[in-house]
Amino acid sequence: MSNSSYVVASIDDDDLVREAVASLLAANEYAVELYVSAEQFLLSLADTRAECLLVDLHLGGICGITLGTGLAKAGIRLPIIYMTASPDDALRARAMQTGCVAFLTKPFTAPALTEALSAARRRTGSN
Repeated sequence: MSNSSYVVASIDDDDLVREAVASLLAANEYAVELYVSAEQFLLSLADTRAECLLVDLHLGGICGITLGTGLAKAGIRLPIIYMTASPDDALRARAMQTGCVAFLTKPFTAPALTEALSAARRRTGSN
């Protein structure tokens, strides 16, 4: 499977981060869906083609971990990569306990993101 057929949903309430992530994903030939909030993503759930979620932990409204936990409880098993500009050990531990694929600290490098996406694809068998 080429990167262009792998769809990543990026959920971040920061316009600049969303744009930067979209550019980074496009440069690596990933398809991308952008959302400003967990609520917007949930409203689009029936229409999304996302195979992986890249989610900011500190969103206004529903936070990233709550979104991931809720999706799992609903039986929606998408690999999740969490990202945050304000990491701490407790937050990292909590995120990892949810079964996320990776935990990225902003700003992150392109290689860190592509490695996380590779891990997500391995988890779902989408090579």
